[in-house]
Amino acid sequence: MPPDSGSYASGAQEHGQMQNFVAALLRQEGALVEAIEPDGLEVLAPAAVQRALGVGELSRLGFGATLPPAAERVGIEGDWLERCARLLGPQGRFTRRVLSPAARVPGDPERLLERELVLDNATFRLLGVATAWTRYLLLDFRASAVSDDKRDFMLHLGVNLATGALLPDAMVAAIAPALDGPSPDDSEAGPVPPEDADLPALWDRPRLLGLMALAVPPRLDLVLAPFVTGLRRRLGRDQERLHLYHNDLHHEAVRRALALPEGDPRRRREDERAEAIGREYRAKLDDLSRQYATRVTVEWIQTLELAMPVHRFAVQIRRRKADRVISLDWNPLTRRLEPPACEYSASTERPRLVCDDALHLVVAAGLAACPACTRAFCRACNPLRCPKCGSTEPPQRRIAGVMQS
Repeated sequence: MPPDSGSYASGAQEHGQMQNFVAALLRQEGALVEAIEPDGLEVLAPAAVQRALGVGELSRLGFGATLPPAAERVGIEGDWLERCARLLGPQGRFTRRVLSPAARVPGDPERLLERELVLDNATFRLLGVATAWTRYLLLDFRASAVSDDKRDFMLHLGVNLATGALLPDAMVAAIAPALDGPSPDDSEAGPVPPEDADLPALWDRPRLLGLMALAVPPRLDLVLAPFVTGLRRRLGRDQERLHLYHNDLHHEAVRRALALPEGDPRRRREDERAEAIGREYRAKLDDLSRQYATRVTVEWIQTLELAMPVHRFAVQIRRRKADRVISLDWNPLTRRLEPPACEYSASTERPRLVCDDALHLVVAAGLAACPACTRAFCRACNPLRCPKCGSTEPPQRRIAGVMQS
Protein backbone atom coordinates (compact mmCIF):
# COMPACT_ATOMS: atom_id res chain seq x y z
CA MET A 1 0.00 0.00 0.00
CA PRO A 2 1.46 3.41 -0.91
CA PRO A 3 2.08 5.80 1.99
CA ASP A 4 -0.64 8.29 2.78
CA SER A 5 0.30 11.62 1.20
CA GLY A 6 -0.97 13.58 4.21
CA SER A 7 1.14 11.51 6.61
CA TYR A 8 4.17 11.93 4.36
CA ALA A 9 3.74 15.71 4.24
CA SER A 10 3.28 15.84 8.01
CA GLY A 11 6.45 13.80 8.52
CA ALA A 12 8.45 16.02 6.16
CA GLN A 13 7.22 19.12 7.99
CA GLU A 14 8.20 17.59 11.34
CA HIS A 15 11.70 16.78 10.03
CA GLY A 16 12.08 20.34 8.75
CA GLN A 17 11.01 21.83 12.07
CA MET A 18 13.45 19.60 13.94
CA GLN A 19 16.28 20.56 11.58
CA ASN A 20 15.54 24.28 11.95
CA PHE A 21 15.40 23.97 15.73
CA VAL A 22 18.68 22.08 16.02
CA ALA A 23 20.42 24.48 13.61
CA ALA A 24 19.21 27.53 15.58
CA LEU A 25 20.23 25.94 18.89
CA LEU A 26 23.71 25.04 17.64
CA ARG A 27 24.33 28.52 16.25
CA GLN A 28 23.18 30.07 19.51
CA GLU A 29 25.72 27.94 21.37
CA GLY A 30 28.60 29.01 19.11
CA ALA A 31 28.73 26.17 16.60
CA LEU A 32 29.29 26.68 12.88
CA VAL A 33 26.41 25.11 10.97
CA GLU A 34 25.93 24.56 7.25
CA ALA A 35 22.91 22.92 5.60
CA ILE A 36 23.70 19.93 3.36
CA GLU A 37 21.55 17.71 1.18
CA PRO A 38 19.47 15.74 1.73
CA ASP A 39 17.90 17.24 4.90
CA GLY A 40 21.12 17.47 6.87
CA LEU A 41 23.52 19.71 8.74
CA GLU A 42 27.31 19.79 8.87
CA VAL A 43 28.46 21.04 12.27
CA LEU A 44 31.76 22.35 13.64
CA ALA A 45 31.08 22.28 17.39
CA PRO A 46 32.93 23.87 20.33
CA ALA A 47 33.86 21.69 23.28
CA ALA A 48 30.76 22.50 25.39
CA VAL A 49 28.44 21.52 22.53
CA GLN A 50 30.42 18.33 21.92
CA ARG A 51 30.01 17.28 25.56
CA ALA A 52 26.29 18.11 25.74
CA LEU A 53 25.33 16.44 22.46
CA GLY A 54 27.84 13.61 22.48
CA VAL A 55 29.20 14.49 19.02
CA GLY A 56 32.65 15.08 17.63
CA GLU A 57 34.19 18.40 16.71
CA LEU A 58 33.13 17.90 13.09
CA SER A 59 29.94 15.93 12.57
CA ARG A 60 27.02 15.46 10.22
CA LEU A 61 23.38 15.23 11.30
CA GLY A 62 20.48 13.90 9.19
CA PHE A 63 16.78 14.64 9.69
CA GLY A 64 14.93 13.12 6.74
CA ALA A 65 14.16 9.63 5.51
CA THR A 66 17.42 9.65 3.50
CA LEU A 67 20.59 10.60 5.37
CA PRO A 68 23.61 12.47 4.02
CA PRO A 69 26.79 10.36 3.86
CA ALA A 70 28.26 9.57 7.32
CA ALA A 71 25.41 11.43 9.08
CA GLU A 72 23.83 10.52 12.41
CA ARG A 73 20.03 10.41 12.41
CA VAL A 74 18.29 13.04 14.55
CA GLY A 75 14.61 12.94 15.53
CA ILE A 76 12.21 13.13 18.43
CA GLU A 77 12.61 9.39 18.92
CA GLY A 78 15.73 8.11 20.60
CA ASP A 79 17.77 10.29 22.93
CA TRP A 80 18.15 13.47 20.87
CA LEU A 81 15.56 15.37 22.90
CA GLU A 82 17.59 14.64 26.05
CA ARG A 83 20.76 15.80 24.32
CA CYS A 84 19.13 19.07 23.23
CA ALA A 85 17.76 19.51 26.75
CA ARG A 86 21.28 19.18 28.17
CA LEU A 87 22.49 21.83 25.75
CA LEU A 88 19.59 24.16 26.48
CA GLY A 89 19.74 23.83 30.26
CA PRO A 90 17.12 26.11 31.84
CA GLN A 91 16.86 28.33 28.73
CA GLY A 92 13.53 28.61 26.95
CA ARG A 93 11.41 26.88 29.58
CA PHE A 94 9.14 29.90 29.93
CA THR A 95 8.81 32.70 27.41
CA ARG A 96 6.47 35.63 26.83
CA ARG A 97 5.31 36.99 23.51
CA VAL A 98 2.98 39.79 22.46
CA LEU A 99 1.38 39.66 19.03
CA SER A 100 -0.73 42.34 17.46
CA PRO A 101 -2.25 40.89 14.26
CA ALA A 102 -4.83 42.80 12.29
CA ALA A 103 -8.01 42.06 14.19
CA ARG A 104 -10.80 42.80 11.74
CA VAL A 105 -14.32 42.03 12.92
CA PRO A 106 -15.40 38.63 11.53
CA GLY A 107 -18.17 38.78 8.99
CA ASP A 108 -21.68 37.72 10.12
CA PRO A 109 -20.90 36.93 13.80
CA GLU A 110 -24.32 35.34 14.41
CA ARG A 111 -23.84 32.79 11.66
CA LEU A 112 -20.32 32.11 12.90
CA LEU A 113 -21.65 31.47 16.40
CA GLU A 114 -24.36 29.12 15.13
CA ARG A 115 -21.76 27.09 13.27
CA GLU A 116 -19.30 26.79 16.15
CA LEU A 117 -21.52 26.51 19.24
CA VAL A 118 -23.69 23.37 19.34
CA LEU A 119 -26.03 22.90 22.33
CA ASP A 120 -28.37 19.90 22.25
CA ASN A 121 -30.69 20.89 25.09
CA ALA A 122 -30.52 24.68 25.32
CA THR A 123 -30.76 27.83 23.22
CA PHE A 124 -28.41 30.77 22.90
CA ARG A 125 -28.23 34.22 21.38
CA LEU A 126 -25.45 36.66 20.64
CA LEU A 127 -25.50 39.75 22.87
CA GLY A 128 -22.60 41.55 21.26
CA VAL A 129 -19.01 41.47 19.97
CA ALA A 130 -16.20 43.66 21.31
CA THR A 131 -12.44 43.87 20.81
CA ALA A 132 -10.48 42.70 23.84
CA TRP A 133 -7.03 41.49 24.82
CA THR A 134 -6.46 38.04 26.21
CA ARG A 135 -3.63 35.90 27.50
CA TYR A 136 -2.95 32.35 26.36
CA LEU A 137 -0.75 29.68 27.85
CA LEU A 138 0.67 27.34 25.22
CA LEU A 139 2.23 24.32 26.92
CA ASP A 140 4.42 21.66 25.30
CA PHE A 141 4.88 18.19 26.76
CA ARG A 142 6.98 15.22 25.83
CA ALA A 143 5.42 11.78 26.21
CA SER A 144 7.55 8.63 26.26
CA ALA A 145 6.06 5.14 25.87
CA VAL A 146 8.37 2.25 26.76
CA SER A 147 7.46 -1.38 26.10
CA ASP A 148 9.22 -3.85 23.82
CA ASP A 149 9.84 -0.66 21.85
CA LYS A 150 10.24 3.00 22.82
CA ARG A 151 8.52 5.94 21.21
CA ASP A 152 8.56 9.66 21.98
CA PHE A 153 5.72 12.03 21.16
CA MET A 154 5.01 15.72 21.54
CA LEU A 155 1.78 17.02 23.09
CA HIS A 156 0.54 20.59 22.85
CA LEU A 157 -2.05 22.24 25.07
CA GLY A 158 -3.38 25.77 24.65
CA VAL A 159 -5.71 27.54 27.09
CA ASN A 160 -7.29 30.99 26.97
CA LEU A 161 -6.96 32.37 30.49
CA ALA A 162 -9.82 34.86 30.01
CA THR A 163 -12.51 32.38 28.91
CA GLY A 164 -11.04 29.08 30.08
CA ALA A 165 -11.39 27.69 26.55
CA LEU A 166 -9.06 24.89 25.52
CA LEU A 167 -7.76 25.25 21.99
CA PRO A 168 -8.17 22.26 19.68
CA ASP A 169 -4.86 21.01 18.30
CA ALA A 170 -5.63 22.52 14.88
CA MET A 171 -5.92 25.99 16.44
CA VAL A 172 -2.64 25.60 18.35
CA ALA A 173 -0.97 24.58 15.08
CA ALA A 174 -2.48 27.61 13.31
CA ILE A 175 -0.97 29.98 15.89
CA ALA A 176 2.52 28.45 15.65
CA PRO A 177 3.66 30.13 12.37
CA ALA A 178 3.11 33.59 13.90
CA LEU A 179 5.58 32.67 16.66
CA ASP A 180 8.45 31.76 14.33
CA GLY A 181 9.74 35.34 14.02
CA PRO A 182 12.17 37.02 16.42
CA SER A 183 10.91 37.46 19.95
CA PRO A 184 9.92 40.97 21.01
CA ASP A 185 11.84 40.28 24.20
CA ASP A 186 14.99 40.79 22.14
CA SER A 187 13.99 44.24 20.94
CA GLU A 188 12.33 47.28 22.43
CA ALA A 189 10.45 47.78 19.16
CA GLY A 190 8.17 44.77 19.66
CA PRO A 191 4.42 45.18 20.11
CA VAL A 192 3.10 45.73 23.62
CA PRO A 193 -0.47 45.65 24.95
CA PRO A 194 -2.10 49.09 25.18
CA GLU A 195 -2.24 50.66 28.61
CA ASP A 196 -5.98 50.06 28.89
CA ALA A 197 -5.73 46.37 27.90
CA ASP A 198 -7.53 44.29 30.51
CA LEU A 199 -5.38 41.15 30.44
CA PRO A 200 -6.58 38.21 32.58
CA ALA A 201 -4.43 37.23 35.53
CA LEU A 202 -2.21 34.16 35.36
CA TRP A 203 -3.87 31.10 36.89
CA ASP A 204 -2.51 29.74 40.14
CA ARG A 205 -0.62 26.45 40.13
CA PRO A 206 -3.45 24.20 41.51
CA ARG A 207 -5.91 25.44 38.89
CA LEU A 208 -3.48 24.91 36.04
CA LEU A 209 -2.46 21.45 37.28
CA GLY A 210 -6.12 20.50 37.62
CA LEU A 211 -6.75 21.49 34.02
CA MET A 212 -3.73 19.52 32.79
CA ALA A 213 -4.89 16.42 34.71
CA LEU A 214 -8.15 16.55 32.75
CA ALA A 215 -6.94 17.73 29.36
CA VAL A 216 -3.70 15.80 28.83
CA PRO A 217 -5.00 12.16 29.07
CA PRO A 218 -7.38 12.31 26.05
CA ARG A 219 -4.68 13.97 23.94
CA LEU A 220 -2.22 11.33 25.11
CA ASP A 221 -4.68 8.61 24.04
CA LEU A 222 -4.82 10.07 20.54
CA VAL A 223 -1.05 10.27 19.97
CA LEU A 224 -0.48 6.82 21.54
CA ALA A 225 -3.24 5.10 19.54
CA PRO A 226 -1.04 3.95 16.59
CA PHE A 227 1.70 2.79 18.97
CA VAL A 228 -0.77 0.85 21.15
CA THR A 229 -2.41 -0.67 18.08
CA GLY A 230 0.96 -1.95 16.92
CA LEU A 231 1.70 -3.38 20.38
CA ARG A 232 -1.61 -5.20 20.51
CA ARG A 233 -1.09 -6.61 17.03
CA ARG A 234 2.35 -7.96 17.93
CA LEU A 235 1.11 -9.25 21.29
CA GLY A 236 -1.80 -11.07 19.63
CA ARG A 237 0.55 -12.59 17.06
CA ASP A 238 2.96 -13.83 19.75
CA GLN A 239 0.10 -15.19 21.89
CA GLU A 240 -1.30 -17.04 18.88
CA ARG A 241 2.12 -18.50 18.10
CA LEU A 242 2.55 -19.70 21.69
CA HIS A 243 -0.94 -21.18 21.75
CA LEU A 244 -0.47 -23.11 18.52
CA TYR A 245 2.89 -24.51 19.67
CA HIS A 246 1.85 -25.55 23.18
CA ASN A 247 -1.60 -26.70 22.10
CA ASP A 248 -0.07 -29.17 19.66
CA LEU A 249 2.32 -30.46 22.33
CA HIS A 250 -0.50 -30.77 24.89
CA HIS A 251 -2.82 -32.62 22.50
CA GLU A 252 -0.03 -35.02 21.56
CA ALA A 253 0.74 -35.77 25.23
CA VAL A 254 -2.96 -36.33 26.02
CA ARG A 255 -3.38 -38.56 22.94
CA ARG A 256 -0.45 -40.71 24.02
CA ALA A 257 -1.74 -40.94 27.57
CA LEU A 258 -5.23 -42.03 26.47
CA ALA A 259 -3.71 -44.72 24.26
CA LEU A 260 -2.11 -46.37 27.31
CA PRO A 261 -3.96 -48.46 29.95
CA GLU A 262 -4.77 -47.11 33.42
CA GLY A 263 -1.94 -47.66 35.90
CA ASP A 264 0.72 -47.83 33.23
CA PRO A 265 3.77 -45.75 34.38
CA ARG A 266 4.13 -44.45 30.84
CA ARG A 267 0.60 -43.01 31.02
CA ARG A 268 1.46 -41.22 34.26
CA ARG A 269 4.54 -39.72 32.60
CA GLU A 270 2.46 -38.47 29.67
CA ASP A 271 -0.07 -36.92 32.09
CA GLU A 272 2.75 -35.18 33.95
CA ARG A 273 4.16 -34.05 30.63
CA ALA A 274 0.78 -32.52 29.65
CA GLU A 275 0.62 -30.68 32.99
CA ALA A 276 4.16 -29.38 32.54
CA ILE A 277 3.27 -28.09 29.07
CA GLY A 278 0.31 -26.22 30.57
CA ARG A 279 2.52 -24.65 33.24
CA GLU A 280 5.11 -23.64 30.66
CA TYR A 281 2.38 -22.09 28.47
CA ARG A 282 1.05 -19.99 31.34
CA ALA A 283 4.58 -18.90 32.26
CA LYS A 284 5.27 -17.88 28.66
CA LEU A 285 2.05 -15.85 28.62
CA ASP A 286 3.17 -14.08 31.80
CA ASP A 287 6.52 -13.35 30.15
CA LEU A 288 4.70 -11.82 27.18
CA SER A 289 2.58 -9.68 29.49
CA ARG A 290 5.73 -8.30 31.13
CA GLN A 291 7.42 -7.83 27.75
CA TYR A 292 4.54 -5.80 26.33
CA ALA A 293 3.61 -3.94 29.51
CA THR A 294 3.85 -0.25 28.67
CA ARG A 295 5.12 2.54 30.86
CA VAL A 296 4.10 6.02 29.76
CA THR A 297 5.63 9.19 31.19
CA VAL A 298 4.68 12.77 30.40
CA GLU A 299 7.19 15.58 30.98
CA TRP A 300 6.53 19.30 30.76
CA ILE A 301 8.92 20.92 28.29
CA GLN A 302 8.00 24.55 27.76
CA THR A 303 5.33 27.18 28.40
CA LEU A 304 4.69 30.20 26.23
CA GLU A 305 2.63 33.07 27.60
CA LEU A 306 1.02 34.82 24.64
CA ALA A 307 -0.86 38.13 24.81
CA MET A 308 -2.86 39.27 21.79
CA PRO A 309 -6.11 41.01 20.76
CA VAL A 310 -9.25 38.98 20.03
CA HIS A 311 -12.92 39.62 19.33
CA ARG A 312 -14.98 38.63 22.37
CA PHE A 313 -18.49 37.28 21.82
CA ALA A 314 -20.93 37.76 24.70
CA VAL A 315 -23.39 34.85 24.47
CA GLN A 316 -26.51 34.27 26.53
CA ILE A 317 -27.28 30.59 27.26
CA ARG A 318 -30.92 29.75 28.09
CA ARG A 319 -32.12 26.50 29.62
CA ARG A 320 -35.79 26.43 30.61
CA LYS A 321 -36.30 29.63 32.63
CA ALA A 322 -32.65 30.13 33.64
CA ASP A 323 -29.98 31.94 31.68
CA ARG A 324 -26.26 32.54 31.84
CA VAL A 325 -23.85 34.75 29.91
CA ILE A 326 -20.54 33.29 28.71
CA SER A 327 -17.66 34.76 26.70
CA LEU A 328 -16.14 33.16 23.60
CA ASP A 329 -13.12 34.60 21.78
CA TRP A 330 -12.60 34.76 18.02
CA ASN A 331 -8.88 34.50 17.33
CA PRO A 332 -7.63 36.52 14.30
CA LEU A 333 -4.70 34.12 13.74
CA THR A 334 -6.79 30.96 13.57
CA ARG A 335 -9.85 32.82 12.23
CA ARG A 336 -12.04 30.61 14.36
CA LEU A 337 -14.27 31.00 17.37
CA GLU A 338 -12.80 29.11 20.31
CA PRO A 339 -15.20 26.43 21.58
CA PRO A 340 -16.17 26.50 25.27
CA ALA A 341 -14.40 23.82 27.26
CA CYS A 342 -16.46 21.10 28.92
CA GLU A 343 -16.72 22.17 32.56
CA TYR A 344 -16.62 18.52 33.64
CA SER A 345 -13.88 16.96 31.52
CA ALA A 346 -12.13 19.90 29.75
CA SER A 347 -12.85 18.12 26.47
CA THR A 348 -13.16 20.12 23.24
CA GLU A 349 -15.53 17.62 21.60
CA ARG A 350 -19.01 18.67 20.52
CA PRO A 351 -21.94 18.90 21.12
CA ARG A 352 -22.50 20.35 24.59
CA LEU A 353 -25.32 19.77 27.05
CA VAL A 354 -26.43 22.34 29.62
CA CYS A 355 -27.26 21.28 33.18
CA ASP A 356 -30.37 22.55 35.00
CA ASP A 357 -28.76 23.73 38.24
CA ALA A 358 -25.80 25.95 37.29
CA LEU A 359 -26.11 25.82 33.48
CA HIS A 360 -22.72 24.13 33.19
CA LEU A 361 -21.70 23.26 29.62
CA VAL A 362 -20.65 19.60 29.59
CA VAL A 363 -20.22 16.69 27.19
CA ALA A 364 -22.77 13.85 27.24
CA ALA A 365 -20.78 11.92 29.87
CA GLY A 366 -21.11 14.92 32.19
CA LEU A 367 -24.90 14.45 32.33
CA ALA A 368 -24.99 10.65 32.23
CA ALA A 369 -27.32 8.61 34.42
CA CYS A 370 -26.21 7.44 37.87
CA PRO A 371 -25.34 3.70 37.63
CA ALA A 372 -27.13 3.06 40.96
CA CYS A 373 -30.41 5.02 40.75
CA THR A 374 -30.42 5.77 36.96
CA ARG A 375 -31.07 9.47 37.56
CA ALA A 376 -29.05 11.81 35.32
CA PHE A 377 -27.03 14.42 37.16
CA CYS A 378 -24.35 17.01 36.37
CA ARG A 379 -20.81 15.89 37.19
CA ALA A 380 -19.59 19.49 37.18
CA CYS A 381 -22.06 20.31 39.98
CA ASN A 382 -21.54 17.01 41.81
CA PRO A 383 -18.13 15.57 40.87
CA LEU A 384 -17.95 13.02 43.71
CA ARG A 385 -21.38 11.47 44.27
CA CYS A 386 -24.94 11.29 43.00
CA PRO A 387 -27.06 14.01 44.70
CA LYS A 388 -30.12 11.72 44.83
CA CYS A 389 -28.84 8.39 46.17
CA GLY A 390 -25.37 9.41 47.35
CA SER A 391 -23.61 6.62 45.49
CA THR A 392 -20.01 7.25 44.50
CA GLU A 393 -18.82 6.23 41.07
CA PRO A 394 -15.59 4.22 40.99
CA PRO A 395 -12.58 6.41 40.12
CA GLN A 396 -11.99 4.32 37.02
CA ARG A 397 -15.47 5.18 35.76
CA ARG A 398 -14.96 8.88 36.27
CA ILE A 399 -11.54 8.78 34.59
CA ALA A 400 -12.94 6.79 31.67
CA GLY A 401 -15.53 9.51 31.14
CA VAL A 402 -12.83 12.16 31.15
CA MET A 403 -10.55 10.28 28.79
CA GLN A 404 -13.06 9.61 26.03
CA SER A 405 -11.64 10.86 22.74
